[in-house]
Amino acid sequence: AVRRDRLRRMREWWVQVGPGGAVGGASACCWYSHIPPPQLSPDPHSWKSSGKFFTYKGLRIFYQDSVDSCGFTLFPTSSYDWYKIWEGLTLRFHRVSALDFLGVGFSDKPRPHHNSIFEQVSIVEALLRHLGLQNLRIKYKQNPSDRVCLSNGGIFPETHRPLLLQKLLKDGGVLSPILTQLMNFFVFSRGLTTVFGLYTWPSESELWDMWAGIRNNDGKLAIDGLLQYINQRKKFRRCCVGALASVTIPIHFIYGPLDPVNLYPEFLELYGKTLPWSTMLILDDHHISHYPQIEDVIGSLNAYMGFINSL
Repeated sequence: AVRRDRLRRMREWWVQVGPGGAVGGASACCWYSHIPPPQLSPDPHSWKSSGKFFTYKGLRIFYQDSVDSCGFTLFPTSSYDWYKIWEGLTLRFHRVSALDFLGVGFSDKPRPHHNSIFEQVSIVEALLRHLGLQNLRIKYKQNPSDRVCLSNGGIFPETHRPLLLQKLLKDGGVLSPILTQLMNFFVFSRGLTTVFGLYTWPSESELWDMWAGIRNNDGKLAIDGLLQYINQRKKFRRCCVGALASVTIPIHFIYGPLDPVNLYPEFLELYGKTLPWSTMLILDDHHISHYPQIEDVIGSLNAYMGFINSL
């Protein structure tokens, strides 16, 4: 099985550099689309095997739930990106939950599909009901344990700097289906490593694990639809940012200062102006970028636990 997977990876590399590569045009696009996804390595396979699925409007949504709440999602890879700090969280909390958004990771990836950030919120609410947490409310005065911790997400459209490929795909033009067909491990890894610090890049095996999650259920063909969130976040900025600004519970932000998606110091200045009551911690290692929970496991856990223990 390992040898077959290695050969499959070699085929992907050949598509990038050989005469049948991207420059081969439509024939390369057609041939490459039939290459099977890489097999899951033991760690993400264990993550998937230990997780569960629930159904939302006929679609299967993958989630992890340690019962023996915190909620996490991630784009473009999967909830598996939290595996490095998962044990630390479960040792501190009775229950930790994580899900893959629709179109991400091990969840279904329908296409064509009108992707909506409001639908993703509805899926989170459906998961809470599925887990018996439908009465969960965020009311700080009645329950002082309620709190929110954020990390390097693109909250504000005006300070968000999408990657070049994201810019090309988010508008769903005529190039989108061609670009998604031709997307391969090389393109993916080159793009993703730009949002990591220079000294905190994931290993090649970790990148392959992320890529396997994207290729699962032909997920690379759904990426252009998922990227509609960039346009929707701009269109509905007043609603989304306004909701965050109106929250009265404690909010904390853990920031990787080398993040090219949320540039320093513009992002911090706007965040401080919009949420002046929020606390913030800039990670000490200034090489940390967009994925603090992968790049600085101890620093991220300490920052989060420090916030929790301060209340």
